[in-house]
Amino acid sequence: MSTRRGSRIALWVVQGILAALFLFAGGFKLATPAAELARAAAPLSAGFLKFIGVCEVLGAFGLVLPGLLRVRPGLTPLAAAGLVVIMAGAVIVTVITHGVAPAAFPLVVGVLASLVAVGRRSPSFRTA
Repeated sequence: MSTRRGSRIALWVVQGILAALFLFAGGFKLATPAAELARAAAPLSAGFLKFIGVCEVLGAFGLVLPGLLRVRPGLTPLAAAGLVVIMAGAVIVTVITHGVAPAAFPLVVGVLASLVAVGRRSPSFRTA
């Protein structure tokens, strides 16, 4: 297997895992009643968390659908970059509210999303 092919496969695996993660996280935020969301995430409003949920679900679709459908594949790195911004905010909020150790998870997810953004931006990785 060539290195280029292996890198494309690795990117697809990371994109699939991230898409599932963001689809679940965003879906959870959208399905949870606003009052319960506001209680669970005290420093952030329920409306803002619903907005983040919508962004996460759309980002999850943006990670995989353009490549699968071969329509506008340039949207994948944009979706990944948007998710990096969300994860940067999650790291900051987690450090402020829960401390440094719990912020490791959103940090790793953000790094993985940034790898997808950079990897899919490169012309050698744009095709399936």
